[in-house]
Amino acid sequence: MTDQTMLAQALHLRAKDLKKGEPIALPLVSSSMFHLPGDPNGYPGYGRVDNPTWEALEHLLSHLEDAPCVAFPSGMGAISAALFSTLKAGDRLLVPSDGYYVTRVLSQEFLAGLGVQVDERPTKDYDTLDVTKYKVVFLETPSNPGLDLCDIQGIAQRVRAAGGITIVDNTTMTPLGQRPLDLGADIVVASDTKAPSGHSDLLMGHVATRDAAVLERVRNWRKMSGGIPSPHAAWLLHRGLETLDVRLERMCRTAMSVAQRLKSHPMINALRYPGLEADPSYELATTQMSCFGFLLSLTLETEDLAEQFIAGCAFLRPTTSFGGVHSSAERRARWGDQVAPGFVRLSVGCEPEQALIADLLSSLDKLN
Repeated sequence: MTDQTMLAQALHLRAKDLKKGEPIALPLVSSSMFHLPGDPNGYPGYGRVDNPTWEALEHLLSHLEDAPCVAFPSGMGAISAALFSTLKAGDRLLVPSDGYYVTRVLSQEFLAGLGVQVDERPTKDYDTLDVTKYKVVFLETPSNPGLDLCDIQGIAQRVRAAGGITIVDNTTMTPLGQRPLDLGADIVVASDTKAPSGHSDLLMGHVATRDAAVLERVRNWRKMSGGIPSPHAAWLLHRGLETLDVRLERMCRTAMSVAQRLKSHPMINALRYPGLEADPSYELATTQMSCFGFLLSLTLETEDLAEQFIAGCAFLRPTTSFGGVHSSAERRARWGDQVAPGFVRLSVGCEPEQALIADLLSSLDKLN
């Protein structure tokens, strides 16, 4: 099945099984109870366990991932489920020191307190690390926010040979831009709050795995912990996924143009984008990613200049998170990331390319 065929099938996934007179659009079901006389086996029973809207969303996510998926109320809900389903006291966990900071906080403040030994290493060192001592190796590539890459396939092979489990946070790329399970990872986690939703109006996440035992543990974690998604958010995400291909194509194409136009600007000390041939991650990006993503990082001389740049852009929203139709940016040092004070994470949205580039350049040109 080609990628184009897979994407076309995604748009008609629900419709192909409809009965005459049923709605084309996914219905929103928010009931906590179901009509359940007699033997309950095989029927929806209770809203913490069963929901037709979740099931339709998970069907679509599974099609895109080519693996069974479990939906969660946020990306951190998905990450928590993956980690708590695979680790126990005495196990050792590796997490990226330059990845999403909340994953590190969860690991150090909660998993470590339950007897899991947590180590942190930068993403760029993963390819040469000794992974034989880890039960779980958690990686994020490209890293958020620095955009360093590591070799998913090589790491997954080494971890599996040592009897461990590889979890990949694929939030920055989505299953359309990078396919960690096809590269040998055991589990994918992602925040669907970002590009999959695309409209900055919901929180959602998912876990994908082809390991039946892990899948059962993750489903039980959701059922027992109560970490369930809102049916309304699931409904919105299902709708957002139907336009992900169109939005992602525009966002990534524009991001490349932005990177090419901004890389030599005198006010920018450093710029990272995996699609630039001069980027240290370019060669690896061309082998394990089907596009280069919509995120850039750029560094200005000072905190004040970074803030002035963001504030001076009419088509740039100063906000945390990323992946929406609106381009956005933030100075990540304000959250404690180990980056320079003038470091800016830039998420390219769906604005017309030339208008966005002109706006960014205009703001840079006015800095002093």
